[in-house]
Amino acid sequence: MKLISWNVNGLRACVEKGFLDVFNELDADIFCVQETKMQEGQLELELPGYYQYFNYAEKKGYSGTAVFTRKQPLNVAYGIGIEEHDKEGRVITLEFEEFYFVTVYTPNSQNELKRLDYRMEWEKAFLTYLKDLEEKKPVIFAGDLNVAHAEIDLKNPKTNRHNAGFTDEERAAFGRVLENGFVDTFRYFYPDMTDIYSWWSYRFRAREKNAGWRIDYFVVSGCLRDKLKDAAIHTEIMGSDHCPVELVIEEE
Repeated sequence: MKLISWNVNGLRACVEKGFLDVFNELDADIFCVQETKMQEGQLELELPGYYQYFNYAEKKGYSGTAVFTRKQPLNVAYGIGIEEHDKEGRVITLEFEEFYFVTVYTPNSQNELKRLDYRMEWEKAFLTYLKDLEEKKPVIFAGDLNVAHAEIDLKNPKTNRHNAGFTDEERAAFGRVLENGFVDTFRYFYPDMTDIYSWWSYRFRAREKNAGWRIDYFVVSGCLRDKLKDAAIHTEIMGSDHCPVELVIEEE
């Protein structure tokens, strides 16, 4: 089973830059996107053979997530069941027989860390949500987590130490996810691989110089470790300031 996650930085804009070609070429069983930046009715996607699920932010042109899946889920839930965290369209959960699949667009702490306090509240609530799901069946979650976990995960760790996405608080929050038994699948396969990133600023020719950050992830319950087949980061794919990330997992 092939799973893909991509922060498209505006789905309508990404469609104009070749999203459908990428979608068809990657040929995923589940394909999730973050930062759709749209409202219901603003885009009709022709994706034959896929069920489509969208979660829109209340604020127009902001945030938002979507999941496209070949297999119809047993249930679909939007948000994490906490009103203050569910206004920005950040989470969709699909329940399948063997596992829960969750796509997430984690809040950015923003310039001058204006939203760091809120982000920390979100982190606690989201981890609790994942652990509650995990009591029922294993969890696979994917998306833009807006954190580079370790120094190996970004080009310039020293100069970014206190910047959004690489604060001690955000890194520790992701560490707590791992301490709770979840597995960062890319690092599971490639623990020491350097210079591979999933996001590059549009400024300073960052992508050309590969001055990037690995902030897009597939994370799974520890009990799925033996089913993991491979992980990849598609740095060659354009159309957004992020590139797609991939997980291949053994089917039941």
